[in-house]
Amino acid sequence: MHDDLSVLDEKRTNGSGSRAAPVLGADNANRALRRPADSNDQFRALREAVKEQSGWVNPLRQEMSRVIVGQTRLVDRLLIALVTNGHVLLEGVPGLAKTLSLKTLAKCVALQFKRLQFTPDMLPADIVGTMIYSPQDGEFRTKHGPIFSNLILADEINRAPAKVQSALLEAMQERQVTIGEETYALPDPFLVLATQNPLEHEGTYPLPEAQIDRFMMKVVVSYPTRVEERAVLDAMATTSPSFEVRPIVSREQLHSARRVVNAIHIDDKIRDYIVELVASTRPPIATSLDLNGYIQNGASPRATINLCLAARATAFLAGRHFVTPQDVKSIALDVLRHRITVSYEAEAESVTAEDLVLKILDALPVP
Repeated sequence: MHDDLSVLDEKRTNGSGSRAAPVLGADNANRALRRPADSNDQFRALREAVKEQSGWVNPLRQEMSRVIVGQTRLVDRLLIALVTNGHVLLEGVPGLAKTLSLKTLAKCVALQFKRLQFTPDMLPADIVGTMIYSPQDGEFRTKHGPIFSNLILADEINRAPAKVQSALLEAMQERQVTIGEETYALPDPFLVLATQNPLEHEGTYPLPEAQIDRFMMKVVVSYPTRVEERAVLDAMATTSPSFEVRPIVSREQLHSARRVVNAIHIDDKIRDYIVELVASTRPPIATSLDLNGYIQNGASPRATINLCLAARATAFLAGRHFVTPQDVKSIALDVLRHRITVSYEAEAESVTAEDLVLKILDALPVP
């Protein structure tokens, strides 16, 4: 098995130094799916709708670039989450603009934003709210917590104890919270954008698998290039750097964009490819790819749903009204890396979940 995975030792990187999914080659390009015929009235209308509703994408990117230098992949992943109503977990060493990226995105979107700095002494009531006794009338009144916002920045989420992390489970999946005997719906849209530091383990609590699976994507933030870091130096090496941006997207535009994303065409062969890709992380397909000994738990059906949504959002951000196989391959690593649990044998041979996803992407035929 070690020989079968020897190719995993060759690390592939993109321009920012992070792992990248393989790109379709010439042979695959010849077999690429033909896009929907523009002569069809339905697809023509969809193409025009995508063109109209995605008009804010490039202005939003440009506005964020006034504060965030480089990190284009990170910004695109945040935009994918924005148009699919999905949660994102950002992981990276300190100082890579994770928190700043989320705060800048919140300022560029005309939505309510709250930041939660997680600490070991935090209580669930600090997030969802609690019942407060009113001595004037002798009754208990509900005090809503900061979770009742559209965008939630959960900074250093792995520093919160288990009971606080469990309080987020209902909010992230059901988009509601329970206080006392009453259940309250959260605002729409509702996104949790969380960060965690992979270096420090003292005073941290690993996220439970049930909560990790509720994140649509886990994005690993890498170091900037030397050119980008020089641009950061020129812009930020001052006692009063400017972080001001203007709102670009309204709530109504966001809702309209999501309706268009749901309508983007995805061919049946690509749907089958997505199912096959996720199923390859589980037995018996993983066994046929010589990966079964390295995978302890595969991805859940939630990964299949999220991969389809993310591929549609990728096409939307590119201004296309149809999904290509490369859309799926480009986003698969971020959707799957946190949903695969590697075995002790994989850890002993330094094989990571990213290696396994890239191996599956190389092995499966592209429609």
